[in-house]
Amino acid sequence: MQTWKTLARRTVLTFNRWLSVESHTVELPDGQIIDEWPWVVTPDYVNVVAVMTDGRFLCFRQVKYAVEGVSLAPVGGYIEPGEDPLPAAQRELLEETGYIADEWINLGRYPVDGNRGAGAANLFLARDAREVQPINADDLEEQQIIFLSRKEIETAVRNGDFKVLGWATAIALALLYLERD
Repeated sequence: MQTWKTLARRTVLTFNRWLSVESHTVELPDGQIIDEWPWVVTPDYVNVVAVMTDGRFLCFRQVKYAVEGVSLAPVGGYIEPGEDPLPAAQRELLEETGYIADEWINLGRYPVDGNRGAGAANLFLARDAREVQPINADDLEEQQIIFLSRKEIETAVRNGDFKVLGWATAIALALLYLERD
């Protein structure tokens, strides 16, 4: 199988440092040219599934503008320009929770939208997490740290309590990793 080729790109909208929209001219493997292929540019981000030394999972109960009602969520945030995913994940865990972890497992890097861009999710499992400082987050959303047992987090995933695809994926991949470990 052959990949598509980007022949040209132009910026249609630059909203802020978090969002721009481009129009790409692409060539398909059969030679067909598509003159206007929409492409969304957002920063790559990290999600961290943190597991305490006692086996409980650290999560947030929070609201998000695009999510109806309250959702459970792992730690997460954008990767800063020039920052690698693992240091970004470690920074986000510390800033948002005041915790650090001894062991970090990379659960993978995944495009958010395979056809339209929108950055990539970098997912991590942080084991043996422990509190070392007060929270230093600049999040706009109201959020509450909660701790769930393995059974509680498995039930929450099955029940759809993690209402964002990337969050549910991070939790599910962490549980699969822990199951085989």
